[in-house]
Amino acid sequence: MWRYLAGGTGALLLAGSGLVLWQQLNASPPLAPPAPAMASRTTELVEPPAATEKTREEKRFLRYDKDRDGKVAREEFLASRRKAYAKLDVNGDGRLSFEEWSAKTSERFAKADADKSATLTADEFATTRIARKAARPAPCVPDSDS
Repeated sequence: MWRYLAGGTGALLLAGSGLVLWQQLNASPPLAPPAPAMASRTTELVEPPAATEKTREEKRFLRYDKDRDGKVAREEFLASRRKAYAKLDVNGDGRLSFEEWSAKTSERFAKADADKSATLTADEFATTRIARKAARPAPCVPDSDS
């Protein structure tokens, strides 16, 4: 019997909320107060600051061109890779073992394995998620009408 009572109560609540929603959708929107007459502008618009002339690509080129001769030599181009390789090659023998190559991943696994069971539960695995930067908002483009 209580099931019928609960079902009837639910149906009445659903019908009532539908009626309220229908009334809100059919109601006319409130009128906005009239905007005051625009007074003549006494202040002039300020020009936005000019962008620098160096583009991103020029800045990137200058980061690679260490000797500032206007050319990027092969050694300059590979310098960042050599630094990254040297960081991984812990023992400095010029070769990467699997342990050296996977050291950061192994450390991340050990840190996530809270119960030290050598396996990750779903909760432990969730801690290994890489934090991503939020997407940049779209640039604001002024209206051409103003």
